[in-house]
Amino acid sequence: MKRVVLFGYRGTGKTAIGTVLARRLGVPFIDTDALIEQKAGRTIPAIFRDDGEERFRALERDAIAGLPASDVVIGTGGGVVMDPANMEQLRAHSSCVLLTADPATIGHRLAQAPRPALTGLPPKKEIAEMLERRRPAYAAAADFCVNTSRTTNEAAAARILGLLEHGTIPAPAREAAFRWFAATPLLAPERERLGELLTGPGHDPQTRFLGVAGWPCGHSRSPLLFNRLFLEYQLNCHYTRFEAPAVGPIMETARLIDAKGLSVTIPFKQDVMACLDEIDDAAREIGAVNTVVFACGTAYGWNTDWLGIKKPLAGHAGSRAVLLGAGGVAAAAAYALTDLGMEVTILNRTPEKARALAERSGCRWGAWDDFDRMNPDLIVNATPIGMQPDTHSPLRDDQLKKEMTVFDLVYTPPVTPLIAAARKAGCTTITGTEVFIHQAREQFRLFFGIDVPDTVIREILA
Repeated sequence: MKRVVLFGYRGTGKTAIGTVLARRLGVPFIDTDALIEQKAGRTIPAIFRDDGEERFRALERDAIAGLPASDVVIGTGGGVVMDPANMEQLRAHSSCVLLTADPATIGHRLAQAPRPALTGLPPKKEIAEMLERRRPAYAAAADFCVNTSRTTNEAAAARILGLLEHGTIPAPAREAAFRWFAATPLLAPERERLGELLTGPGHDPQTRFLGVAGWPCGHSRSPLLFNRLFLEYQLNCHYTRFEAPAVGPIMETARLIDAKGLSVTIPFKQDVMACLDEIDDAAREIGAVNTVVFACGTAYGWNTDWLGIKKPLAGHAGSRAVLLGAGGVAAAAAYALTDLGMEVTILNRTPEKARALAERSGCRWGAWDDFDRMNPDLIVNATPIGMQPDTHSPLRDDQLKKEMTVFDLVYTPPVTPLIAAARKAGCTTITGTEVFIHQAREQFRLFFGIDVPDTVIREILA
């Protein structure tokens, strides 16, 4: 059988429930904290006291790297989710279950079996602080969730066994979801593969679903990238396209099949925010979400676009920049450019939209024609102009000067009309593929807690 890995904060019952679960499955149970103590010949509190947390984390990584690959139940330490190297090891060919409990229950359990403090805070504040700090990592670790606040160890183990056998998607929901997908523009091979995974004979109830949400999104390279990454990291997941003219039905279908996550693209990055339970501070300030993570009944919204834009511009801090566009992608770009300390002017064909974004972002603004009076160091195109099948450039060839850097956030095609014209003019160019690579890397970490090297993504996209 695939190994079962239990994640969760201290006091959620990983050891007690894991022991019962392993007995019922007829396989060994391994507690990684106990394994570390056995190998080190010291207790974890002693390791922390004598050598510090960094040494403990190194021992933890070594112990996890040597765990059996199958036929075992594993209970992990509460902070294991914070290390991408651990998540890469633990998620491979595993069923991952997040155990949760309310803070009051955790506090009561920890009081019965005191453990070393993780911070200098009082116990209640420490629990709240650590749960908040680790929340994204716990969401990334969860294929299935079990709340242990009001249950016995036996009942929790039985619940996990049921999830492993039946998953979380009832048969009627699978059939309804496939009917919805079949009515969308999915290409026949993608539709057939999705049908096999959702409703086909012998389908695996543990398979998790993700996808790109947009209208249109047939051009997206995300399905290619993520499905290849699932093979690379041995994840039982499938990535498809949620392509519809409104975001509401997309979110309803995603919840129907208990989706693990969504990559959100045009035109839903702002609309999707109304469908979410919690939104990251950066995404809220930007006013756009491009990444949705579903975990334990909660939909979390993030924005990784701004990180994908910032990374390729690391050497351009302080530049004078013109940002073309005022939509959701432009908002992420404005956030990234101002974070780099640039002087930013936003131009849009509808000046009122440029003004609204500029006032929100602390930038200057103007009408599209104002570009001719400017001499920026950097031009960032955050409009969809040039995206296939469009063959236009947002700027005239004579507006491009060789001393400029031109960054086109459109990535299909890889060389857009703007990039082609900029290269002809002798400009330094950055293609939208760079944004795609870096924002997808951040998305994968939010989805699964794994940090994928840039080189792996580049090889897949080559």
